[in-house]
Amino acid sequence: MAAKHDQGVYVVPDITVKELLAAIPPHCHKRSALWSSVPMVRNMAIIWGFYKLATYADTLINPQTLSLPHPALYSFARFSVWALYSFWTGLFATGLWVVAHEAGHQAFSESKFINNAVGWVLHSGLGVPYHSWRITHAKHHASTGHMTQDQVFVPTTRSQKGLKPFDPKREDLHGASVTEEVKKELYEALGDSPLGATLGFFSYLIAGWPLYLMFNSSGQARYPSGTNHFAPKAIMFAPHQWGQIIISDIGIFLWLAALAVSVSTWGFATVFRIYIVPYFWVNHWLVLITFLQHTDPLLPHYRASEFTFTRGALATLDRSLLGDLGPVMGWIGAVATMGISETHILHHVCSKIPHYNAWEASAALRKALAPTGLRLDGAPGGWAEMYRVYKECKFVEDEGDVVFYKNAYGLAKMRPAFSDATASDSGIEIDSK
Repeated sequence: MAAKHDQGVYVVPDITVKELLAAIPPHCHKRSALWSSVPMVRNMAIIWGFYKLATYADTLINPQTLSLPHPALYSFARFSVWALYSFWTGLFATGLWVVAHEAGHQAFSESKFINNAVGWVLHSGLGVPYHSWRITHAKHHASTGHMTQDQVFVPTTRSQKGLKPFDPKREDLHGASVTEEVKKELYEALGDSPLGATLGFFSYLIAGWPLYLMFNSSGQARYPSGTNHFAPKAIMFAPHQWGQIIISDIGIFLWLAALAVSVSTWGFATVFRIYIVPYFWVNHWLVLITFLQHTDPLLPHYRASEFTFTRGALATLDRSLLGDLGPVMGWIGAVATMGISETHILHHVCSKIPHYNAWEASAALRKALAPTGLRLDGAPGGWAEMYRVYKECKFVEDEGDVVFYKNAYGLAKMRPAFSDATASDSGIEIDSK
């Protein structure tokens, strides 16, 4: 057996959901359609401002108003203007996606009708089947980190990767030590080149979201082939939810029709520049944020015998979106996306708390969790962190009730440990009617 490498110890939490909720000030639970609308309208106004600014700048890029040393530089300048427009528009449009997501959690307003109306309009306008995703997202919240019940970012097991079976004579189940022979076998099977990892995570960022909706990519492996968010009879939905799935599909049909009419009216190039490229940025941010919230070698995943709602809710990380680019960009990232990345643990403990109360509620929750020693913060969210996590999180074992990701050499950063207290389930129910 090879020498053991350093591992951290993750003490599986036994805190109850009642204790966590008791730490949150009661006024943080208050929801207001007015206060929820203010940041939504703000982001819309900012996006409109980006469009007007880019359009104005485009008119200035010509030989009559701007002298450039080479004719090709005019095209490059226009490309740069619209590239900047698409980046910033995509970032703030992600904030609109977050507002729709909160509406799906009934956090936008006290009114269920207002919540669903706002969520359906915003999500449909961003190519998301509102009710369909709302229902599966509720299941994700109820079973976060559960190997057979969670809906997305479920780790791939050793057998699913097609790797050789675990050999206790040559490797440790918890990934503390692996023989050089096994390391070589795993590395050859999994690959871990910088280029491969870069291409892998970028393809994930670009296509991961639509592939999940259409083909259950990165979703629950036990679902049958062909599972998707557009079929009313899909395994994720109950019979009484049929009408909601149809309403969601109608939203997507209207979205596609609006795109077709826009292309017919203004041309594909204009629609591509103004809407489609920012739309892909939204998908990019959505996948980056959610992937990093739930994927890290520091985070556990549970099988049924050790899963509770609180353990799943705490099996995530808060990260500063764009914080790797400095405090100013970190602040912009948090404001643009309503703090969804920075207050995510709180969001899993109580998803009905609106984002404008989430900061205070998150601070109170962190204070209550401090004695547990749990790791609450991950590294700032960005491409560098996406690259690191993508390289380090290759597979989990088929055995074990609490598992951590292993890298391409079969080594894991963490191993589980249990306290003497008995864990209790929250008894959470999913109400998706």
